[in-house]
Amino acid sequence: MRKLGISVFPQHAPLEDSLSYIETAAKYGFSRIFTCLISANDEAEFAKLETICQTANKLGYEVIADVDPGVFASLNLTYQDLGRFKELGLSGLRLDLGFSGSEEAAMSFDDNDLQIELNISNGTKYVDNILSYQANVSNIIGCHNFYPRRYTALSRAHFLRTSAQFKKYNLRTAAFVSSNIGKFGPWFVVDGGLPTLEEHRGMPITVQAKDLWNTGLIDDVIIGNMYASEEELKALGELNRNELELAVTFLDGATAVEKEIVTTQKHFNRGDASEYVLRSTMTRVNFKQHDFPAHDTDTIELGDVTIDNNGYERYKGEMQVALREMENSGNTNIVGRVIPEERYLLKTIQPWQHFRLKEDK
Repeated sequence: MRKLGISVFPQHAPLEDSLSYIETAAKYGFSRIFTCLISANDEAEFAKLETICQTANKLGYEVIADVDPGVFASLNLTYQDLGRFKELGLSGLRLDLGFSGSEEAAMSFDDNDLQIELNISNGTKYVDNILSYQANVSNIIGCHNFYPRRYTALSRAHFLRTSAQFKKYNLRTAAFVSSNIGKFGPWFVVDGGLPTLEEHRGMPITVQAKDLWNTGLIDDVIIGNMYASEEELKALGELNRNELELAVTFLDGATAVEKEIVTTQKHFNRGDASEYVLRSTMTRVNFKQHDFPAHDTDTIELGDVTIDNNGYERYKGEMQVALREMENSGNTNIVGRVIPEERYLLKTIQPWQHFRLKEDK
């Protein structure tokens, strides 16, 4: 099952605020916490983290902490001694910088049964190397980086390529979205949030999450910065984690039948895909007995949701979503529009892909 997560950085806020944030997020179905030991400075911060982990574990969270070889050295630990991390209440360790491969494989068999989370973003043969040492794949997962400084996060091409390197082994994967409210990360620089993808910076948090899940390459979506607003947490908690849903506003002229077609049908894009429209052709079969008088037949623009009217006898009742501007012969009714912030997602819908449309709140 795909999961939602938050990030908690104990050094930046009173303990009570972090605990309240964890409890609020749990209410909306969040079940992962990312934290960072690399930026932890003293035993007091470790004590706060231990309290956070205790509360999180009671609420059903798994807590994974970012570490590197320097963290092991500062705690006088080796990769063969993971008990201290288990005592803190951690479920896993994210290796921001790893070892040589054999060490990570050995860690995956540790008696403390911690998840060993690898850095996806680097794009090397790192995961292939670790698995060549016959690692325990049930304890190997992957997570992308987040990027505090503007213009430094991943390009889409690199993100897709590196994510696919992990998914080909059926490993669980995660990536970060960014709250547009949260001001804290593990470091002092939070320039426009903490996303994995640069193109997500400043976008509504739900659009970021929909996009990550819609790639089919990411299982878990984690908010990189804290504190996300309760409104953002609630909106993420209400998302369909398995099927892309786009929000639509209806034109005043849209009929009850047209609204029913848009919001109740299980749409999929035809396999012989067009560069102009997404075609949901089963609607013309399911609603062939209905009448579709012409209305709102202006020029069609990106994001318009249309239904062919009685003027197109063979296509009458077919629902489409426009991918670009095109002229209207008069035989197509514009019944609604995908909300502007989600039109970005239209280009990501693949041939045969299922999707849903729902009326915007």
